[in-house]
Amino acid sequence: MPIRSALYAAVFALLCLGTMAAQEPPIPQLTPGSARRSPAAGRVPETAALPETIALAVSAGTPLQVALEGEVRVKKVGQPIQAKIVEPVYAFDRLVVPVGSEVTGQISKIVPISGGKRTIAALDADFTPARKVEVSFHDLVLPDGKHFPLQASVTPGSGQIVRLSSAADSKNKGVKDSASEKARQAKAQARQEWDNAMQQLKMPGRVHRLRRYVESQLPVHGQYIPAGTVYFVELNAPLDFGSEPMTPEMASSLGSPLPPGSLIHTRLVTPLTSATSQKGDTVEAVISQPVLDDAHHLVVPEGSRLTGVVSQVRLAHRMKKNGQLRLVFQNLVQADGVHEKVEATLEGVEAGKDANVKLDSEGGAEATTPKTRYLATGLSLGLAAASMRSDTDVDHGVAHAGGDPGSRIAGGVNGFKLVGLALGMAVRSRALGYTMGGYGAGMSVYSHFIARGREVSFPRNTAMEIGIGRQRD
Repeated sequence: MPIRSALYAAVFALLCLGTMAAQEPPIPQLTPGSARRSPAAGRVPETAALPETIALAVSAGTPLQVALEGEVRVKKVGQPIQAKIVEPVYAFDRLVVPVGSEVTGQISKIVPISGGKRTIAALDADFTPARKVEVSFHDLVLPDGKHFPLQASVTPGSGQIVRLSSAADSKNKGVKDSASEKARQAKAQARQEWDNAMQQLKMPGRVHRLRRYVESQLPVHGQYIPAGTVYFVELNAPLDFGSEPMTPEMASSLGSPLPPGSLIHTRLVTPLTSATSQKGDTVEAVISQPVLDDAHHLVVPEGSRLTGVVSQVRLAHRMKKNGQLRLVFQNLVQADGVHEKVEATLEGVEAGKDANVKLDSEGGAEATTPKTRYLATGLSLGLAAASMRSDTDVDHGVAHAGGDPGSRIAGGVNGFKLVGLALGMAVRSRALGYTMGGYGAGMSVYSHFIARGREVSFPRNTAMEIGIGRQRD
């Protein structure tokens, strides 16, 4: 009996050892904080099957950046419009809505103009002043033909031509040379991607733009929404693109240090303006595209956040002193809540074409005044000088108080547009002509050189490119 019992015990032990050997090794889990596996400790074998899956969903509140494919003449509410996605949309690490995807919508509202504004426009020789036009978008079509109904709203700050402004290259030399070169290449690539996105639109040529400008100066003219007008379509309901497994390689690379010189694509969560923002105000931006390391492994997924502060602000002042903003991002918040100290500055921003925003080498943003002010002021001064001509004040030896009709008209147009034109033709008074001309010239000089400058304004969802420098300890 003791021998038989020992034999049974030995067989049982062998069976237990065989079962344990057949079992798979423990599956690593993606955990927050210091428990996360470091890439330096070795990567998890790619053959290990992780039960975790990642939902590929574009969450509610995410803005889709779309631009009108072609010019739209405003006619009526319900008029259909076509637009295209001009910035890729990611879910975690997967591209789910590529550039060029089509979005359809309609003109949802044409805001009527008050009697007072219509009268002021008429005095400025404009009997068909521009009305505020609201649009909505309801359908997304991917390049493969798949449709997604959109429940979305167009956010403030939309409805303008947008351009990409990049920071000037830093002149600092030394330990940051390699990172600076990498950042320069990343900025060049980002600009190329923006140019490629704009090329898919039916942008008008110079002749067409000139024709539209001349038409807009007529007393009666149509209203158009230009091709390339950008709208931010903020989702009210998420878009579901399925799921993907959390691979061991992905789990091991997440949380790795951000390579210096990386360029991170973000969307501004906190609206900013030099008119109201204060030094020390908190700034937050959500990462809109996944960040990869030099080996093309995922480091930071879409949906992570950068937080920082307004480090410098200056209000716009008179004498055309424009506003300034400087931002510093100090913390990276991963999708799983892990905080990491970083050193990051603004390297690029999409802003309205008319805003004339430029960035310096340290990420400061400043509004600039367009150089066309010199041309406009020069033209106004020229008309004022013409209004003072008195070549025909004497006709056959008889003095005329009215002066040259052309001079009176020049002064009237310069000062009061349509009303001035009518007065210059009807009233034979040289004094009235050059008074109106002088008024117009004075107003031009004031508005272009003496009045308050422009403020820097970045509305919610403004696209920003954030450059990563040396990491903080």
